[in-house]
Amino acid sequence: MEEKDPNTTERSMKPWIIYLVIFGAIFVLLTLNTEPKKGAEQQMDYREFKELLDKGHIVEAKIKYSQTTDLREISGIIAKTDSNGDPVNEPGRDGHKHGEHFTFESYIPKDHEVQLLTAPNITQERESTLLMSFLITILPFLIIVFFIYFFFIRQIKMAGKGAMNFGKSKARMMDKDKNKITFKDVAGVEEAKDEVSELVEFLKDPKKFQKLGGRIPKGILMIGAPGTGKTLLAKAIAGEADSGFFNISGSDFVEMFVGVGASRVRDMFEQARKSTPCLVFIDEIDAVGRHRGHGLGGGNDEREQTLNALLVEMDGFDSQEGIIIIAATNRPDVLDPALLRPGRFDRQITVSLPDVRGREAILKVHAKKVKLAKKVDLSIIARGTPGYSGAELANLLNEAALLAARRNKKRIGMVELEESRDKVRWGRERRSMAMTEEDKKRTAWHEAGHAIINVLLEHCHPLHKVTIIPRGQSLGSTMSLPKDDVLNYHRLEMLDTICMTMGGRIAEEMYSGDVSSGAAGDIQQATKMARAMVCQFGMSDKLGMVMYGGDNEYVFLGRDMAKGKDYSEDTAQLIDTEMMRITRESYERAETIIKDNRDKLEIIAECLLEYETLDGKQVEEIVRTGKFIPPNDQKKGGDGPEGQEAATPLSDPPKNKTSEDDGDLGSAPAPAPA
Repeated sequence: MEEKDPNTTERSMKPWIIYLVIFGAIFVLLTLNTEPKKGAEQQMDYREFKELLDKGHIVEAKIKYSQTTDLREISGIIAKTDSNGDPVNEPGRDGHKHGEHFTFESYIPKDHEVQLLTAPNITQERESTLLMSFLITILPFLIIVFFIYFFFIRQIKMAGKGAMNFGKSKARMMDKDKNKITFKDVAGVEEAKDEVSELVEFLKDPKKFQKLGGRIPKGILMIGAPGTGKTLLAKAIAGEADSGFFNISGSDFVEMFVGVGASRVRDMFEQARKSTPCLVFIDEIDAVGRHRGHGLGGGNDEREQTLNALLVEMDGFDSQEGIIIIAATNRPDVLDPALLRPGRFDRQITVSLPDVRGREAILKVHAKKVKLAKKVDLSIIARGTPGYSGAELANLLNEAALLAARRNKKRIGMVELEESRDKVRWGRERRSMAMTEEDKKRTAWHEAGHAIINVLLEHCHPLHKVTIIPRGQSLGSTMSLPKDDVLNYHRLEMLDTICMTMGGRIAEEMYSGDVSSGAAGDIQQATKMARAMVCQFGMSDKLGMVMYGGDNEYVFLGRDMAKGKDYSEDTAQLIDTEMMRITRESYERAETIIKDNRDKLEIIAECLLEYETLDGKQVEEIVRTGKFIPPNDQKKGGDGPEGQEAATPLSDPPKNKTSEDDGDLGSAPAPAPA
């Protein structure tokens, strides 16, 4: 049996205890009588009262003044007398003064009124008005009614209201006063911006398009990698458009109760029809628009009902004009085909990673919010950040601003921009990491092996820098930057890259006579690239121009698990043979290069141990002349303060869906824990 949480029981009992205490206190206040019990009251006139007061027989008296009449109500206690007729003013056992009670109404002369008020045992009281009397009488009942309403009826109504609103749409109307983003704030995606700007132009002047019989697209699907600016582009549309703009996330439709998502879709379109023409932006639509019938569970689930409702509302029997749907996703491969057909999403806009001009434009947009030094050249940063998305470039400038502030600088310089470029992509350097001298030597030889092959091979990207400073999970890194944006991968280029990945293991074994797990990342990179050459790019003479295994970058659970291999076992064995051949030939080629240049390899390793970081030109100088002449401003590795960030830019060529990432191929990951 499942044990109950005692804390849960205690929390559920506390409100009822509070209610009981409140009601009990009200009941006690209503029924409690603190006044002493009174006997029969004696009637008298003012003359008798004055005589008793002068004799000292009045124990206490109270004069109540009325606001409506001159009569005064006088009440009090007449003391008991002993056998001699003298008053007895001693209190009884219960602490109250005993005697005969009296009350009467009379006019009091003004000269007597002053004398009465100066007596020590006489007090005065103002009579309350009729309204005050009524409030004092009814106040306890009002308090009881309030508590009953607040703690019971109100909660019941709120529970019913929440249940009724459970199927309401969570779409929010964009406030123009709060959204200040326009097309001027969007850069690097000019083609996508031109296409979505047609929507804004149509909403402002629909007759311009209707004269020629044109129809505005019902839906626009923005596809792109994370951080490319899809949501930012939607915000710019909202800022430019004069019509209504609703925004909602795909996950806001899905709930644990079946039917709620479909109800929210219908309610969202109902709200949109009241504001036509309008725009509806659905972010991350893959959360609700996944392919039907490919799940591992049943087909009648919540997500499918929500998708069916969305399909009908976008282009069904009762669909209406005037509502434009804009959706964004980075997983178009999992969307249902019925959602992608013309009439629902008529236009698909690819928001790709920016090129060098786009990166410079993005940097200029974000640079307006920070203070840059006059010598900063953003074009250099743009050329050194291939494959960076718009979000990464924005984060680059932010990290540079934080770094400049930590260094007490008034403006951001090139040094901070270069260091923040590495930090955004690869994380901060770990100079404080405790490494033994043996580990440093192994890492230096490992990275020297990558660097020397990178310089000697013709088709490798130019070497940028090599370092043995730990960063992220790697103990060292060899960075190469392409001259231009990488759009295609060539066979000779991939073979040279695989050869370069082998150089670290060979140099490490040459130094120590043993191997370590430091080449795990290199082996993984080489294997993925060799498999892509054989199975995807048709770069194997034996297997030819045939694609084997499909695109395995994204795994669609259910569809991909149920589908078996589309090639035979003999073909699978041939694929493994070809991959082994490519990696083996690259290894033998790298081994020959390193053995022929062992003296230069040792110089590079020694310089890395002394200076920790070398740039590409310095490594090329060593390979060409066999000597290293450090510049005057280059400090040795031990001179840097602990925890300081290093200016060792790491970059990564842009990813391709059908190719592998060939940046930082010389990184040596930290050994796996035993």
